[in-house]
Amino acid sequence: MCVSSSAYSLLGFAGFSGSGKTTLLRQLVSLLAQRQLRVGIIKHTHHDVEQDIPGKDSYELRHAGASQCLLAGPQRSILTYENPQQQEPNLAESLARLSTNQLDLVLVEGFRDAAIQKIEIHRPSYHKPLLCLQDPHILAVATDDLHLTAPVSLLDLNNANAIADTIVQWWQAGLLRVAAR
Repeated sequence: MCVSSSAYSLLGFAGFSGSGKTTLLRQLVSLLAQRQLRVGIIKHTHHDVEQDIPGKDSYELRHAGASQCLLAGPQRSILTYENPQQQEPNLAESLARLSTNQLDLVLVEGFRDAAIQKIEIHRPSYHKPLLCLQDPHILAVATDDLHLTAPVSLLDLNNANAIADTIVQWWQAGLLRVAAR
């Protein structure tokens, strides 16, 4: 099912904090992998992240001044980039760090204002505005209220299988394809 190396596919997930973006993504990654898609993830965070442990060689080498550190193991590798200045991450730079030629689809959580195709996660009970009213890149709203009025199609937030099927249809139709850098 691999997309050609001249393009890759990208789909964002936007919503307010606590709406269920990560919960849905966790389900979708598993379901899309079962459908033989090679999925990458970019997750935006406003917090400092640390995946290493103080005292370990890789931690000590990185903190000695390495601006990049690749911890390469037999089952997985971890690549850490140090940002020279503390600033909000840039989606284009984050995408450039992925091997998109080895992926069929990159799912992006956060980067709400990015001009990419997205699914909005919306729970009316949270009393937050619909993002799709202002964002023309939102393809559908995944919601727990299917009677919601929205200018795009609605997806049942409680039916991850149906959402995964929709994503595969969009992917197969080339709707999520992005020109390679």
